[in-house]
Amino acid sequence: MKLWYSPSVKPMNLTPTEFGKLGTLSLDQLRILVTIVDAGSFSAAARALDRAQSAISQAVATLENLQGIVLFDRDGYRPRLTDVGRVLVDQARLVLESAARFEAVAANSRNGLEPELAIAIDPLVPTAPLIDSLRALGDTFPALPLRFSTEGLGGAVRRLRDGTASVALCVLLPTIPADVVAYPLLRVGLKAVVAPNHPLALLRRPARRTDLEKHVQLVLSDTGASSNESYGVVSGRLWRFVDLARRLDFLIAGFGWCRMPEHLVAAPLAARKLVPLKIVDDPAPRDALTIYAAHRRDHVVGPAGRWLLDKLQSQFA
Repeated sequence: MKLWYSPSVKPMNLTPTEFGKLGTLSLDQLRILVTIVDAGSFSAAARALDRAQSAISQAVATLENLQGIVLFDRDGYRPRLTDVGRVLVDQARLVLESAARFEAVAANSRNGLEPELAIAIDPLVPTAPLIDSLRALGDTFPALPLRFSTEGLGGAVRRLRDGTASVALCVLLPTIPADVVAYPLLRVGLKAVVAPNHPLALLRRPARRTDLEKHVQLVLSDTGASSNESYGVVSGRLWRFVDLARRLDFLIAGFGWCRMPEHLVAAPLAARKLVPLKIVDDPAPRDALTIYAAHRRDHVVGPAGRWLLDKLQSQFA
């Protein structure tokens, strides 16, 4: 006897009128399908869902007729998925997970939580404390959809202004804009460096502006805006980067010079892969740059965003 399948419930050939009476695909049907696979049999799924086995069998037959396919091979002792059944079970899991997220976002909204939190960061933001803060955010608001993007220098503020980010971690140059509320997090020192075999490293004296103008300067920039491109730029030959790691690779390879965060070049300096570059009358700021957490002044940050801002301030402190 085939214990997993009710002989009275079998796939049927339906007319269009009969097909329409069956209704449409339901989450309950997909949940039953997934439970059968996870539990190992129709009877086990019935116990897991606290339903009659005949109801489980009927739901599967209805789903098969609705889609015009066979999900289970009925020749064995236990249910065995067909090839199409294996593919559709994976799809059913995705649909159920998406539905669960849908319900969670709706529940969050009813409780006053923002429907999602979009965060944009500039490349100069240190990674470790940011990761810790984001992990804590996920633990505190597990159902909150989070969007995250890394931008070129100045890109995070641009995302604030166009509404595609709620919170930005960024450098604000030369001053804090009037339309942005900013909270200082930490200071990042910059050091001018160059590869030891670069012509600037072989001058054996501090470099003058005329020396720097002859060589490529590796600058951080944002592909969507140009407001920061002149800040600290000396050379007439610029290679633009949106991330620090790739710029560091080119720097060590000797393609140009630049100013890098001190914590990122400490190891290459110690290993003599880079050397300090002294500059006469250096136009760059002598003080360290401030990293801010920011939001638009006309945007009310939701509970999760406010929690993250507070967490970042304590984490970076």
